[in-house]
Amino acid sequence: MKPYLLAITALSLLILVGCSSDQRHSDLDQKMADARNRPQGTIEPLPTYPAPDRFTYTALALRSPFEPPIILTGDEKISGTAVSAPDQKRKKEPLELFNYTALSMVGTLAKEGRVWALISDEDGRVHRVKTGNYIGKNFGVITAVNDFDIEIMETVPDGKSGWINRPRTMAMDE
Repeated sequence: MKPYLLAITALSLLILVGCSSDQRHSDLDQKMADARNRPQGTIEPLPTYPAPDRFTYTALALRSPFEPPIILTGDEKISGTAVSAPDQKRKKEPLELFNYTALSMVGTLAKEGRVWALISDEDGRVHRVKTGNYIGKNFGVITAVNDFDIEIMETVPDGKSGWINRPRTMAMDE
């Protein structure tokens, strides 16, 4: 064996033996042993609270207090194209149960040339809709789905026992 390898090996063993001395840390070992032997504390359980009362907001279908009231005297005619009455016996789609103001567009999806809009309802659920789906309480049918908005044609009463089509646009929330 070469003399320098023998010297390095001997020096390494000497350093390891010098580091293994426990005399310097005996006070720390004693403190840790005392901490382990102390009685353990208990954590109090979390307090229990009664369940909150559920509140159902029933004024969602009413006019927003921040919109000006619509005052109809009976002389004016609502603008729009006169149409026949909507099919009242048709099975309603899920988004027809919500007022138009309770819905918001949150995004779009596209696959193989078909585009869907993502609509969030008042309960936070997201619905996927396409052209031809119904939305809102005024028999609104989606006529176009664009990248940042959807076009809707609503069928509403004209106030004189007839029906008219009224176009609406729902833009994506920012």
